Formats: sequence, structure tokens, C-alpha cells
Amino acid sequence: MSAPEDEERLLPLTQRWPRASKFLLSGCAATVAELATFPLDLTKTRLQIQGEAALARLGGGAGEAAPYRGMVRTALGIIQEEGFLKLWQGVTPAIYRHIGIYLDSSRKSVIGGMMAGVVGQFLANPTDLVKVQMQMEGKRKLEGKPLRFRGVHHAFAKIFTEGGIRGLWAGWVPNIQRAALVNMGDLTTYDTVKHYLVLNTPLEDNIMTHGLSSLCSGLVASILGTPADVIKSRIMNQPRDKQGRGLLYKSSTDCLIQAVQGEGFMSLYKGFLPSWLRMNEKDGDSDLSTVYLQATAEALGINGITKGGRHPSINMKLVAKSLATPWSLVFWLTYEKIREMSGVSPF
Repeated sequence: MSAPEDEERLLPLTQRWPRASKFLLSGCAATVAELATFPLDLTKTRLQIQGEAALARLGGGAGEAAPYRGMVRTALGIIQEEGFLKLWQGVTPAIYRHIGIYLDSSRKSVIGGMMAGVVGQFLANPTDLVKVQMQMEGKRKLEGKPLRFRGVHHAFAKIFTEGGIRGLWAGWVPNIQRAALVNMGDLTTYDTVKHYLVLNTPLEDNIMTHGLSSLCSGLVASILGTPADVIKSRIMNQPRDKQGRGLLYKSSTDCLIQAVQGEGFMSLYKGFLPSWLRMNEKDGDSDLSTVYLQATAEALGINGITKGGRHPSINMKLVAKSLATPWSLVFWLTYEKIREMSGVSPF
């Protein structure tokens, strides 16, 4: 055996398989970030589905006054009536969605960003479907309805048995619509706001300007994407017949019309606040990239992220977006700490 091969065998596993090591680290970091922010996602889904007019017409008892109002009261109600740990009901499929999905992070345009979000969201649809349905299991129990699943694996198996492959992609149309709208709003707003602030206010091109621009881009993305998110949650959670067909809505358009007619236009923005606060990775955002990691690490003062100095393409937009995004902030902090402890080389 040659000397180079002998030397390679003596290297630690993290250096022999760097890409696999970073993939595993990313999975661990994504799990921590999901656990840290999942209660926001749960309260968002509960708010989006409560008071559903179509369910009341079907005789599901949704015509009664909604028990919770607002994000905080919804979360407190879940804790009081179901238990503290129920804030994480459905977190397992949310974690599964991060495994095995890799998107090219070289997004160069609005169209590219929208397409990245569309592809990623389509592939992750089965896990989103199971997550939404499991998030509503606690509410079903309080209403005296039978639970649909014994666990996450039973959920996947039952949905597949009843509806086949097609059943696992229920709600995929509004799901990818949301992804495209969120990415479009994020991409188009950031630079517009930043240029306006620099040209028309005393603010300079610094972290304050970048942070304000990032908050505005997240706001616009949530305004554009929340209606599709509400439609997605309702279609995914609706009861189905033995053939897997929805009993409440025939399509996304039908769901939209029924929501507006039965509950008013603002029903399309139920769960808006937790959605905005959690605005994160779920749309194939290229900020989860090498440059993002380096910029975030520099901003947070984490050592050992870069070698040979600052990456030439680093810009403060990415730093600002990290600081303004709870999921991404937790993700990269966790990733770097685990990386340092395990000896994996930086990107």
C-alpha cells in the first residue's frame, strides 16, 4: 500500500469524509434549531385552523367561539389544557424534512430563488403534511375526537395506505405557492429597502440599515406567503374519505373562497405573527450557504470559521438576516459549536 493511502487511513474520520461529516453536523444543528423554535410553528398552525367555517358547515363543531386569541394566549392555552410538552407535538416530521434534501445555494436571481423554494417545498411535502396533522392531534383530543395516529411512523403509513403516493402530496400546490411567494418577497424587498434608506435617510450602509432591510423583507415575505400557508394548513388537515379525497375543500381555490366568505378576508392572515417571527429556512433560502455561515460567524465572533481571511463574497446582508432570523441564528451557533468539538474543518 502506498504512503499517501497509509496517511489517509491515519486521518480522523471527520477529515477522511468531510462532506459526510458536515452533512451530519447540519442535521444535528437543524434539529436543535427546530426544537428551539417549533412552539412558534405549532401556535401558527393552531391559529390558522381554528374557527374554520367549512368545518362548521360539515358539522364538526367549529362554529363555536375560538378558545384562544393571539399567539401568546394560544401557547398558554396549549400548556394549560394539554401540557407543556405538547408545544412540540409534531416536531419529529419537522426534523425529518431536513434530512436528505440538498439545494444548490448559488441562487443568483429572484427566479432562481423562487425555483429553489418550489423544489425544496415539493420534496418536503409529505413531512409537512404529517407535521400539520400531528400538530392538531391535541386539539382533536380536547374536542373528544379520536386520535388519527399513534406516532409519526404510523402517520406516514396510514396516509400512504389510505391515499397512496398521491395522498402524501396533499396540499402541495399551496405549499409550493407559499415557498415561491416568500422567496420572491424576501429577495425583491431587501435591496429595495436598503437602497431607499441609504439614498433618502441619514443612515449609512451599515448593520443598522441591513437589519432594518432584513426585517422589512421578512415582513413582506410573510404578507405574501401567509394566505397560501393558511390554505395549505387547512387542506392538509381536512378530513378525508376512504379514497383520500378531502371532505371540506375540492381545491386550493375552493378553500380560499370558503375562508373569505365564511370568516372574512383577514382569516387568510391567521397565525401571521408567529409566522413572521419564525421566518426561516423552510423555503430553500440560499442564506443557508457557505457565505452565510462565514458572515454569521464573523458577526457573532465565533473563531475558526474562515481560513485565510474573510471570504471575498461576504456581505453584511447575510449577517443581518442571521441576526433577524431565530431559526438560522440557533442553527449556525449550534453547528459551529458541534463542529469545533468534533474537529470538523470549516467550510
